[in-house]
Amino acid sequence: MKIALLVIGVFMLTATMTLAGKPASPPAGSDVLLKLESDFEKATAARGWDGFAEFFADDAADLQNGGPIVNGKQAIRENLGQWAPGMSLTWKPVKAEMAASGDLGYTYGTFVFQTKDKEGKPVTHSGKYATIWKKQKDGSWKVAMDMGNAGQ
Repeated sequence: MKIALLVIGVFMLTATMTLAGKPASPPAGSDVLLKLESDFEKATAARGWDGFAEFFADDAADLQNGGPIVNGKQAIRENLGQWAPGMSLTWKPVKAEMAASGDLGYTYGTFVFQTKDKEGKPVTHSGKYATIWKKQKDGSWKVAMDMGNAGQ
């Protein structure tokens, strides 16, 4: 019996080891954040500012480039205005990192916002962004703070 338990224990330990001899780890927190970023971008592409705003926590803050701090999901959505025909917002995360506690993380990267001016000519704005993600009481993840600035 002791030998059988020892064999089972060794088997279980071996099964949790990688080929490099290190313990196998669960999916990285950065993978969770990158998936959130992907879903966030897809919702924005599909539903414009409404899709964008749905990812914000009720008490989120938006730190606008050259503008005021906008507090609260509803105020953030109202501040964004109308999603005009031909508008698009895309972004690419460069880094994602999760806190050891597993309830807070951040992403940052680059974005491209395309729209049209008053004459209907295409206008492109590009820049960098940083987003802080916070796990909510219900287990979902929401944007706690978002900011972007112009430039490369």
